[in-house]
Amino acid sequence: MTVDAEFGVFLPVANGGWIVSRNTPLLDGGWAQNRDAALLAEAEGLDFVMSMGKWRGFGGDTDHWGASLESVTMMAGIAALTRRVKVWATLHAILHNPVVAAKMIATLDHISGGRAGLNIVAGAYRGEFEQMGAWDEKLDHDARYDLTEEWTGIVKRLWTEERVDFHGRYFTIKDCVSQPKPLRRPDLICAGMSARGFDFSVRETDICFIGGRDEAETRAASLKAKELAAKLGKSIKTYAMCTVIYGGSDAAAEATAQKYRDGLDEGAVLGMLESYGASFAGRDNAMVARAKGAFMTHTVIGAPRTCAQKIATLLADCALDGLMLIFADYAEGIAVMGREILPLLKARA
Repeated sequence: MTVDAEFGVFLPVANGGWIVSRNTPLLDGGWAQNRDAALLAEAEGLDFVMSMGKWRGFGGDTDHWGASLESVTMMAGIAALTRRVKVWATLHAILHNPVVAAKMIATLDHISGGRAGLNIVAGAYRGEFEQMGAWDEKLDHDARYDLTEEWTGIVKRLWTEERVDFHGRYFTIKDCVSQPKPLRRPDLICAGMSARGFDFSVRETDICFIGGRDEAETRAASLKAKELAAKLGKSIKTYAMCTVIYGGSDAAAEATAQKYRDGLDEGAVLGMLESYGASFAGRDNAMVARAKGAFMTHTVIGAPRTCAQKIATLLADCALDGLMLIFADYAEGIAVMGREILPLLKARA
């Protein structure tokens, strides 16, 4: 790993967090847990906090992700309470007009003093958008990215130009103004992993969140992103999500991880599969495939020293520039990360 690897926290903006289990500590998706996690992440020296945008959960015994806060407004509250940590919010291009989106994120940037970021989602979950009349049968997967590319271009121009005219396939704006401009150009992030989504992420954003069913697949995606960016004459950072399960010993941490696996909420996983349009017999995406074992992401398990070693190896082996961290208990987990794991990583670097 390098000394400039970045570590952040994927905030528990929806109930249940990122472990699909009946046996995890309670994450209610509420303001207090998210606020406290962000303040602790800043205090412990982490680099960013991010929240997803979610509009419908997956059901099951735990009603996983059934309750969630809206990303931008929550991050605005966090921005006002923090001073250093970067605050990244999520918007769906098919839900938010690009002129409104540009002003929302510019406002977040002013509240935060120039720490805002925008995670761009093209939208792929029919159940979420159909319930609000926002699902368009004519927009297939690639068309949604075509729309999102127009949307992103408009947002970028509104952040830098005094007046914008645009006549595209999906959006038309005329003599459009948007003041004030952001204090700095907000970070742009995307996690598109399909062929079209990957191309969009590398071309239009600063940071690609990548994943894979294993480390080899993640490394291949990271190197592919950097190679494509170089051909485009730009640079790109690649980050991955990582769940950290720690304990007083490696055996204790593994016992905790097994407890979470034993509590797998099969009904919620089935709901996730339905949301993605996948099936157990089908070709799932990496997150769904991992969720069948309760954890949705890369997972490191062990005592703090073991976790530090595994995180360093993950960063190096997968050619990553950073990790967005997930915990079963955010208050305890961020404290362990900041006070026990992060110092070991800095010493290794």
